[in-house]
Amino acid sequence: MLVEQLIFIIIAFVLFVYMFYQLIKKNDTKYVPILAIQALGIAIDFIQLYFTKEDLNVFGKIIIYILSIVLPIIVLILEKTNTNITETIEVAIAKIYLFFGNTKNAKNALIKLVTKHPRSYIGHKLLAQIYEKEGGQRKAVDEYAQAIDINKKDYDSYYKVATILTDLDKKDEAEHMLATLLSKKPDHVEATIALGDLLIEKEDFKEAVNVYTEALKLSPTSYDLNYNLGIVYTMLNDFQNAKMYYEKAAELNTIAYNTKYSLAEIAIIYKELEEAEKYLLQATEDEELCADAYLELAKIYLIKGDKEQAIKYANVAIQEEPKRIVEKIQKDVSFAIIMAKLSIPFNLEFEDEEKSKKLTKKELMAKKHLEEMVEITKNIGYNDIKFEKKNKMEPIKETEKQKEREE
Repeated sequence: MLVEQLIFIIIAFVLFVYMFYQLIKKNDTKYVPILAIQALGIAIDFIQLYFTKEDLNVFGKIIIYILSIVLPIIVLILEKTNTNITETIEVAIAKIYLFFGNTKNAKNALIKLVTKHPRSYIGHKLLAQIYEKEGGQRKAVDEYAQAIDINKKDYDSYYKVATILTDLDKKDEAEHMLATLLSKKPDHVEATIALGDLLIEKEDFKEAVNVYTEALKLSPTSYDLNYNLGIVYTMLNDFQNAKMYYEKAAELNTIAYNTKYSLAEIAIIYKELEEAEKYLLQATEDEELCADAYLELAKIYLIKGDKEQAIKYANVAIQEEPKRIVEKIQKDVSFAIIMAKLSIPFNLEFEDEEKSKKLTKKELMAKKHLEEMVEITKNIGYNDIKFEKKNKMEPIKETEKQKEREE
């Protein structure tokens, strides 16, 4: 026992002297708490030995070994691996504050850290996240930019900056940031979708196709990429390709009912009414789409000449969203022959309840475009549609203009 005690005192004393030397050499107060903890461990052992003349129990030995030897050795190892001890401690303190919901003190600790150590990656990153959560978007961008400057492979921060810039309506800067990110990490699907959204918003659909197609080579089973390609091809009136990508998306996500609705509208454009009906019946399971799906089913049965079934579906659509659906019916002359038998409420002003909106801006845009194309192609013959299909569906409006010139 005496030999063990002697070895402990020698090792603990050497470590204490070394830590004290580091404190003087580097003039860094981070060593003060470590020295205090070491001194406490040595003092416990000395007091116990001096007054009781008995050896500590197992638990007591573990405590003094941790305080006097293990902790200082861990600090030395961290220093050898170029780990910034001050940064580690300050970050730990900040995370403890965050855990207990004290954002103010966490922020102050991190500001102190990045002021003293401007190259602290984790300090800037955590500070950016706090600013973003608080709504300080511009400060968040600055801190994320600092993090990126320190760690060029922090792709999540690239994406965060682009998202915030989009929210701040700095869309050109956001587009540039996303393009830079994708040049470094082409398989970043979220960045691809975000860049595609910006391109769709400014109606640069062909460039959006290029962006999505390149990403799809790396992630062929991505539902989002296939679905978004369906949207941009819809906006280009290339319904053949739109259908192909919507079908792939529907295979990858069987409960994504908007793909079914889009496929139904394309089927109606091609006069493939049985296929359209199949997809529309599936789309009725979606709360946001069901009213429109039932209305489209009513239109199909009007084309088929089945007025009773058309009335049934039209009334279900009206029941779902009275005001909006009645307005659509009143603008569509094809419903004139069954208008008298439709259950239209007397007062429509307060009929519609606000439903949760899941469809995004681009989805609503594509949906509206498809519905308009269904109306435009209503009087185009089946053979004409097949001709368009063979030629990869050049814009149908252009075909109509060409027919007018020929006449």
